[in-house]
Amino acid sequence: MAKYLAQIIVMGAQVVGRAFARALRQEFAASRAAADARGRAGHQSAAASNLSGLSLQEAQQILNVSKLSPEEIQKGLTVSPPLQNYEHLFKVNDKSVGGSFYLQSKVVRAKERLEEELRIQAQEDRERQQPPKT
Repeated sequence: MAKYLAQIIVMGAQVVGRAFARALRQEFAASRAAADARGRAGHQSAAASNLSGLSLQEAQQILNVSKLSPEEIQKGLTVSPPLQNYEHLFKVNDKSVGGSFYLQSKVVRAKERLEEELRIQAQEDRERQQPPKT
């Protein structure tokens, strides 16, 4: 009886191990394909995410920004809604009024991440507008 129970446990562990390995390979392939699809801009954006510690999506959620548009790039961050949201959230989370320093730092990092993404997009627009050098 113990022998059969041990065989069942070993077989179950093998099945789970194979399924886990297959899922891991699929995830690596999917992430590699997504990275390739993003291209060069994706590499810059990913680097900015690593530096700030926030993804673009997380920064947009924190500052309640649905989409970064070329109009926002041309206006600049000083007059766009992300800065208004930033100022409000920064003041509300100030430690002197009972706020959280952690949340306040998240708001600052979100603003920095959006500014970096806008800078990357503006740089890509400039590169596209320049005629190719021959």
